[in-house]
Amino acid sequence: MIVRFAGGPLAGIELETTDAPWVGGWLTAGDADWGLYVPVHRDPATGVVLAEIRVTVPRRP
Repeated sequence: MIVRFAGGPLAGIELETTDAPWVGGWLTAGDADWGLYVPVHRDPATGVVLAEIRVTVPRRP
């Protein structure tokens, strides 16, 4: 499965995952703020998932 990110620090990046469903999560790119990405659409023909940013906040591990 491929996850395509829209908006936030990961906009335009594709993530290749396992065959397990991807439920989203807190992610960041470089020194950018963390962003909560959630899957919003899955193309049934290709299996590609579109993930959109929901919240961007400085998140500390």
